[in-house]
This record gives sequence, structure tokens and C-alpha cells, in this order.
Amino acid sequence: MDQDMSCTLVTGASSGIGREFAREFARRGSDLVLVARSGETLRELSDDLERKGVAVHLCAEDLGDPESPSRIYEYCRRKELRIGLIVNCAGFGFAGRYGSMAPDLIREMLQVNAASTALITRLFLPGMVARKSGGIINVSSLSGFQGVALIGLYSATKAFLLAFTESLHEELKDTGIKVVAVCPGYVDTDFHARAGQQPEASMLPLSGAGVVVKAAIRGLLRNRAVVFPTVLDALLVFLQRFLPRSTVLKMAAFLAPLREK
Repeated sequence: MDQDMSCTLVTGASSGIGREFAREFARRGSDLVLVARSGETLRELSDDLERKGVAVHLCAEDLGDPESPSRIYEYCRRKELRIGLIVNCAGFGFAGRYGSMAPDLIREMLQVNAASTALITRLFLPGMVARKSGGIINVSSLSGFQGVALIGLYSATKAFLLAFTESLHEELKDTGIKVVAVCPGYVDTDFHARAGQQPEASMLPLSGAGVVVKAAIRGLLRNRAVVFPTVLDALLVFLQRFLPRSTVLKMAAFLAPLREK
């Protein structure tokens, strides 16, 4: 993972999977640029990570703002920070009928979950190409492999990340840059409470955030386009090949018990 003394940029770093990515890369000795809305939460995390002997740079930005990717890039340029690895982890969900979803929330989800990843990647990618080294980890989801009733827009954003990652993985295969999407099912974080999901009511097990992080890093090192944290995650996607699409959609809705907002 050594990118010639470069930093790892993690979005959504203040909680959940993003925070676990920050901790893991700090343990591996990587300097960090942490991005999240809450500067206070980032400072608390930074105090803990700096005890591991790494430099931690804090960039408090709301990725729901279309201008935030440019400000993040300028922050790194101004501080002369070389970004060798991007972890696009920021995202949120909404459970409920699409007709009840506020237009402003629709715009925010598209911006945070999809557009910010595309823009951040675009801004930092030329530097990686010039150095002929780098890595990009995009946090997608099992819900990106099919539509899921009552979380339709969220699953669509994760499908975008999946297709975006696979395209870049192929496009950049001869440049020294590795691109991987990690696709977990339910993960034990506070994400679900905000989204209105009830993972404890599903037959699917909850994975720990650390399992997701380790799978993503393994996939990056092995130059895989898509990885799954557990065997069950991989099996569920594999079985879709043999089932009618209508059955896949019914199964996805059944396995994702939700409470409507």
C-alpha cells in the first residue's frame, strides 16, 4: 500500500465504514486526509489516529454541496498533499416510497452517493496517471446489483458506483492504478437507523465494518474490479444468474425489510 509517502483520502470518515477505513490505514502507517461534514467528530477521530504516528489532515465538507469536491481538491493542493489512494465511502440511504421522498433529498442523495465520487475521482486521477500509481476504492452495495423496492434511488446510486468502478478498472488497467468496488450487504453501523432500514429483522447476517475494509484492501492489492466481504454476499449475487429478473426483485425486497417513512 506504500504510495511513495502519499496520503489516503477517505470520505465519510466520521462514522461507520469510513471511520474503519481511516483506522485501518492509520494502522498501516498511511498519512490521511479525512473528509466529513462534522469537523468536531473528525477532530476526535484525528486525536486517536495521530497516536499511531501518522499525519491526519481534516477537511470538513458537506458532499451534498456540488462545489465540495473542488474545495477538497484545492485543500490538498494548497497543502501540497499527494493523494495516492481515494476511498469513496460517503453515502446515505432513505427507506420509503419514492413518491414520499422530498425533491431536495433526491438531489442530495444523487450528489453525495454518486456525483461527489465521480468528481473527486476526476480531480485527483490525472495526478495518479502522471505518477503511474494509485488506487481507488468505491463502497458500493449488494443493492447495486438489482433494484430494491422502497430504497430505489439508493440502490440506483450503488449501481452507478458499480458500473463506474468496473469501467475505470478496465480503462486504467495499464496505468498502474487499481480500482475496486466493495459490495457489502448489511453492515453493523448507524447507517440503517438514518435510512429507516431494519437489518435485525432480515434473515441476512450483519457484517462488521472491519470485514468490509479488509475485503476492499485485499481486492485492491489483487487488482480485482469487484469484491464481496463474505461468501454469502458473493453467493447471493452469483445466484442471480440463474433466476428470472422478477424473482430477483422479489427476493431483494423480501431480504431487505424496511419501515416506510
